[in-house]
Amino acid sequence: MSSRSGVRLRAVASGDVPTLDDWDRDPEHTGEWGDFGLPPRSHADLLSRDGAERGYGFLVVEVDGCIAGSVSWHAVPYGPNPQSRAWNVGISLHPPFRGRGAGSRAQRLLADMLFATTDACRVEASTDVRNLPEQRALEKAGFTREGVLRGAQFRRGRWHDLVSYARLRHDP
Repeated sequence: MSSRSGVRLRAVASGDVPTLDDWDRDPEHTGEWGDFGLPPRSHADLLSRDGAERGYGFLVVEVDGCIAGSVSWHAVPYGPNPQSRAWNVGISLHPPFRGRGAGSRAQRLLADMLFATTDACRVEASTDVRNLPEQRALEKAGFTREGVLRGAQFRRGRWHDLVSYARLRHDP
């Protein structure tokens, strides 16, 4: 789909499903930030969905031609009219690809794609207050820290605070 310094976003293919499913079951991949205690799911259902029409989407992140993870987005309404919709984005990178700038590049590409293909003014993301690498990645991707959402996420048996970030269409 798009490329930036060896990072590319593309549609999920049938050959990606076993890898993505294995990573979802691997505690090293999900780490402490992604363990929600949910049963494993299969990515096979993502092959036939037209998420843009339903207000969500999912793409594979490639780094230098290798599958490195995934990005996703879903619509968040801030009012009753369609113009008040924002996109909430997320990323999951396999550990060998972390800390090399791929996450910030992939999130910048995703926000750019959403601005280019929709009329949304806002793309937002959030992460655990202790997840400093993701906070740095979001800032490098052009997102602005907006504040802390106290007790916003239940994970590993307790409530966690999240840091909220956003990029607006007119941001540099």
